Amino acid sequence: MSYDVSALRKFVSPEIVFGAGSRKAVANFASNFGARKVLLVSDPGVQAAGWVAQVEQLLLEGGLGYATFTGVSANPKVEEVMAGADLYRSAECDVIVAIGGGSPMDCAKGIGIVSAHGRNILEFEGVDTIRVPSPPLILIPTTAGTSADVSQFAIISDPQRRFKFSIISKAVVPDVSLIDPEVTETMDAFLTACTGVDALVHAIEAYVSTGSGPLTDSHALEAIRLISRHLEPLVQSPADSYLREQIMLASMQAGLAFSNAILGAVHAMSHSLGGFLDLPHGLCNALLLEHVIAYNFSSAEDRFKRVAEAMGIDTRGMTMPAVKKALMERVILLKQAVGLEAKLASLGVNASDIPSLSSYAMQDPCIVTNPRKSCQRDVEVVYEEAL
Repeated sequence: MSYDVSALRKFVSPEIVFGAGSRKAVANFASNFGARKVLLVSDPGVQAAGWVAQVEQLLLEGGLGYATFTGVSANPKVEEVMAGADLYRSAECDVIVAIGGGSPMDCAKGIGIVSAHGRNILEFEGVDTIRVPSPPLILIPTTAGTSADVSQFAIISDPQRRFKFSIISKAVVPDVSLIDPEVTETMDAFLTACTGVDALVHAIEAYVSTGSGPLTDSHALEAIRLISRHLEPLVQSPADSYLREQIMLASMQAGLAFSNAILGAVHAMSHSLGGFLDLPHGLCNALLLEHVIAYNFSSAEDRFKRVAEAMGIDTRGMTMPAVKKALMERVILLKQAVGLEAKLASLGVNASDIPSLSSYAMQDPCIVTNPRKSCQRDVEVVYEEAL
C-alpha cells in the first residue's frame, strides 16, 4: 500500500507552561530532569533587567547549583556557543536553562548540541544533522516574537562568512518552555515592535508556506489576528499586562506554526541581512515584509486573502488585485504605527551588496518552502525594492 509522503504533516512542540509567574517553576522542572548543576544562559541586557538574578535565586531556593553564562551578543556567534559549551563542561553542568530573547535561547540550543557531540557548532548547519541527544533544555523567553522557545530552529551567526546559518531539527525543540508574560515587561517600545512584527511575519509565512497544513493553519491565523489587534496598543502602553499576555500568546502560536510549517523568503533574506550587517532580526523582517508579499501573492492568492481577513480587512466583493493592495497597505500602516519605517539603504545596505546577500538567501533552508519558487535574480529584485 503506497501513500503520498508530501501530504503528511508532523507537529513538534515542547511541554509549554503559559501564564504570569510560570518562570517560577524553573527549579522544579530542572529537578525533574535530575539536575545537580544548571548552566544558566542569558545576555547582558537581560542580566541588567534583573531576570538573571531572579532565576539564580529560584535555582538556589530549589537546592540547585548553577554556572551563569551571559557572553551572548544580539546575533549569537559561533565562538560564543563554543565558550558556553566550554563552561558547561568545566563547571560539570547537566541541565541548560536560558532566559532571554532569541539570541540567548539559540545560543543555549547550540551549547547543548556542542556539549553532547564534542564538535564545533559549524558542523551542524542544515537539516537533521544532530546524532546525539542534547542535555535537558528549559527556555524562558523575555521577548514576545522570536519563538525560539517552541521551535525546531537554532540560528547562529558565522562572522567568518558574515552569514547566519540555520540548524533545523526536532532535537533543538526544548524540553520545557516557561512562557511568562511578566518577563516581557522590561522590553522597550522598539524591541516590543521588532519582536511583535517578527511574530507577525512568522505567522504569515507559516500560513502561506508550502509546508502548511491543518495542524499549523489555526495557530498561524489566530496569531495574525491577535497581533493585528493588540501590537499597536501595546507599543503605546507597554505596561498593559493584558496586551502583553495577548502578544505573548500570539508569539507562541506563531512559533508553533512556523516551527512545523517552516517559513519563506522574508526569513531567508532576513537571515542573510542579519548575518551581513548584524541588524535586529525583527527589523530586517519588517523592512522586507510587504515586498515579499507583493512577490508571493499570485502564488497563494486564497491564502493571502485569509491573511488579509485575519488582519481585519473586509474582502467581500474585492478582486484579488484589490486584496493584494489592501493587505500591503495594512502591513505598511501597522509598521508605521509601531515605528518601523526605515529602508535598507538607511541601515547601510548598498546596491552592490545585493548579489552577495541574495546568494546567501538562496542557500537558506527557509527559501525551500516559500510559496513562489525563486531564483537568485528574483531575490535580488525584492532586495532592490526594499532599498
